[in-house]
Amino acid sequence: MIRVRNLVKTFGSFTAVNDVSFEVEEGEIFAFLGPNGAGKTTTIKMMTTLLKPTSGEIELDGLDPSVRQNEARKRFGIVFQDPSLDGDLTAWENLEVHGVLYHVPHKVRRPRMEELLKLFELWERRNDQVKKFSGGMKRRLEIARGFLHTPRILFLDEPTLGLDPQSRNQLWNHVRKVNEAEKVTVFLTTHYMDEADRVAHRIGVIDHGKLVAQGTPKAIKEQTGTESLEEAFLKLTGSTIRDESADSADAMRQFARMWSGGKR
Repeated sequence: MIRVRNLVKTFGSFTAVNDVSFEVEEGEIFAFLGPNGAGKTTTIKMMTTLLKPTSGEIELDGLDPSVRQNEARKRFGIVFQDPSLDGDLTAWENLEVHGVLYHVPHKVRRPRMEELLKLFELWERRNDQVKKFSGGMKRRLEIARGFLHTPRILFLDEPTLGLDPQSRNQLWNHVRKVNEAEKVTVFLTTHYMDEADRVAHRIGVIDHGKLVAQGTPKAIKEQTGTESLEEAFLKLTGSTIRDESADSADAMRQFARMWSGGKR
């Protein structure tokens, strides 16, 4: 369902993603892990048509997202780190707008909206403004919205950031239900190693733009001789706190210079 080969993204002299290759099967939950600034979000942006690779290949359900952008976008849903709901609209209206934008037919859209709102335990609050929702409710609504147009792939970029353990557990239970029922491929990033260990079928670990390990959670723990995924992660990437701002600032400066020079 997802195939990435020798993927590279540079911003001038800064290499954000360096020769990354992996595959994700249909219906698989794949966790893409790494420290801050490791290249996770840059990789997702290339996979979801927001950035063009410097070199390498990406296939989503057989499509190259850098060439066939509109077709590729119909095949996936996405939930970014930053909130993207309209707080002044109700939960129902937020889903309705999304469904219209994705050209989901009315006779299909309405039953699908009801199904997802019930699954994500938001049906009783469907007519409430989203700004009145808790953080966990907003996240559940965003993910429900991501499933609305029946995507083949769902990208989740740190979807549980800031949520309490109960909300995190509830959210993943809902995601797994849709994953199992509809065979949706889920590609996620998270800093919570316990949930990656519990939820993901396979894991890829990226560090300094390079993929340093991939396999099942059990295989990665065996490879590193550790008992927990968090211990394995630290062994693969080190325990030093990263200065994400320095790398990000360098990348943005390089990108700004390229843009002002008329290069994309």
